[in-house]
Amino acid sequence: MESNLIVGLDIGTTKICAVVGEVSAGGVDIIGMGTHPSVGLRKGVVVNIESTVNSIKKAVEEAELMAGCEITSVYAGIAGGHIKGFNSHGVIAVKSREVTRSDIERVIEAAKAIAIPLDREVIHILPQEFIVDDQDGIQDPLGMAGVRLEVKVHIITGAVTSAQNIIRCANKAGLDVCDIVLESIASSETVLTPEEKELGAVLIDFGGGTTDLAIFSNNSIKHTAVLALGGNNLTNDIAVGLRTPHQAAERIKKMHGSCLSSMISKEETLEIPSVGGRKPRMISRQILGEILEPRVEEIFTLVNREILRSGFGDLVASGVVITGGASLMDGIPELAEQIFNLPCRRGYPQGFGGITDVVNNPMYATAVGLTLYGARSIPRKKFRIRDHNIFFRVMERMKKWFKEFM
Repeated sequence: MESNLIVGLDIGTTKICAVVGEVSAGGVDIIGMGTHPSVGLRKGVVVNIESTVNSIKKAVEEAELMAGCEITSVYAGIAGGHIKGFNSHGVIAVKSREVTRSDIERVIEAAKAIAIPLDREVIHILPQEFIVDDQDGIQDPLGMAGVRLEVKVHIITGAVTSAQNIIRCANKAGLDVCDIVLESIASSETVLTPEEKELGAVLIDFGGGTTDLAIFSNNSIKHTAVLALGGNNLTNDIAVGLRTPHQAAERIKKMHGSCLSSMISKEETLEIPSVGGRKPRMISRQILGEILEPRVEEIFTLVNREILRSGFGDLVASGVVITGGASLMDGIPELAEQIFNLPCRRGYPQGFGGITDVVNNPMYATAVGLTLYGARSIPRKKFRIRDHNIFFRVMERMKKWFKEFM
């Protein structure tokens, strides 16, 4: 693959999406996209490697055909209930009275020096602000005079096995993984405007298996969380509540779903397929709204509780942005405004050229965001996922000792 092509691979619970972006002087142009239904994932975590590999291969082949190129490496998204984010703080003394690049790397290492369980892996270390002596709010301290450098960072960790399974699936599909990126961070690259990141905003990525939350303020991430609830729970509620097969429930949700029953007129009716060869039934669309509304309300209430628990609820002046496939349902922004008591909007991908009309949909926000993230982070050092666990590392060390003695 040519060096100016970046591929984002969104390995989601309901679909796998590959987006090819071409980096040029003017920015990123999207030149290809492929999607395929996802079979081997549950709540954002791989549960069947073979099925996931087949789905990845089909999505990537479709993207290759559209873009007219061969895809060998990707930026992959990660989500799931195992993701945990927390804030940390590091302090060092500046050696030469002027902050150098190595000082910045040292202070970030100092912030990272905290006890993390062996079964967890650091996925991102995101600097929030630097403090030189007592001057805070500095975005880039390079070249500044001072004797003491501090940094506040947001560290995101995930289960080692979940990260390795994503890498393994991509490798089995013939792809190298350049980096693993938290899906809400990827979505923020394309959905949030610079003004929203500066003023403060809540990004909610309402996907099929998970709902991802990220709080931004002063151009940095303050808090992240992942809830293991999503659009699939809505489909399940419809299937159980209306006694209809899952595939029919998914179709009904996409075509007729509304999470505000007050917006639906009493005259509207739907034909519902039955299970076991029984005749289809006619029901009022309001009944569908009454099934969906409590579940969406529950998910948003849990997100709101997480925002309040984080302590950053006062920093989100510009409001809430909801993206992801499940955000397309009627009434989502209106219901969110009632629960969060903040202005809400749907987040559509933006900030790129090329086939904008094809990917202009909240369900492709993560894949497009992964491409933009990859284009922006090429010159930076990547925090790779370690491929071996502690057992393999100990074995390697013992082999070295034996070689030295022999």
